[in-house]
Amino acid sequence: MKFRYAMVCSSNQNRSMEAHSLLKKHGFDVSSYGTGAHVKLPGPSLREPNVYEFGTPYKHMFDDLRRKDPELYKRNGILPMLKRNSSVKLAPQRWQDNAADGSFDIVFTFEEKVFDMVIEDLHNRDQVLLKSVLVINLEVKDNHEEAAVGARLALDLCEQIEAAESWEDSIDDIVASFENKHRRKLLYSISFY
Repeated sequence: MKFRYAMVCSSNQNRSMEAHSLLKKHGFDVSSYGTGAHVKLPGPSLREPNVYEFGTPYKHMFDDLRRKDPELYKRNGILPMLKRNSSVKLAPQRWQDNAADGSFDIVFTFEEKVFDMVIEDLHNRDQVLLKSVLVINLEVKDNHEEAAVGARLALDLCEQIEAAESWEDSIDDIVASFENKHRRKLLYSISFY
């Protein structure tokens, strides 16, 4: 694979990690991040989410939630999701703190608010490399079923980008083809490192 990819959602739990896991299995050079202030997972009610700091290992979250209410968190898919996440990487990482990870060629976001935060963060960084980065938003609802669909769509788009001679020259055609094939609208922007 010739490009370096980043998958970004709000908490680096569901959508970004489903895509990270799938792309990793297909041999892509991929990382994943969240843009939120904290990592939030559903709790016993909407007003009682489970909140963790970025960098808290997925295994710690798994053990914590299994201790709190194993039936609830197994039934709502959180425990299996955390188990999957811990097999991909140690802990959720925050996009805004990732400068040490180097630059990416392609960044996928799965929510317009996250797309806007990534673009804003890239614009606020010192652009010393003058290296282009393609940021694409593929809108995906934050549930397990949609995350799986979104990951497959992201994989399809990544394969199309990889097959192109130069994404800079063919991104408009790649996006148009993808939108026609999948009936999904994409947002995209080019920023610089």
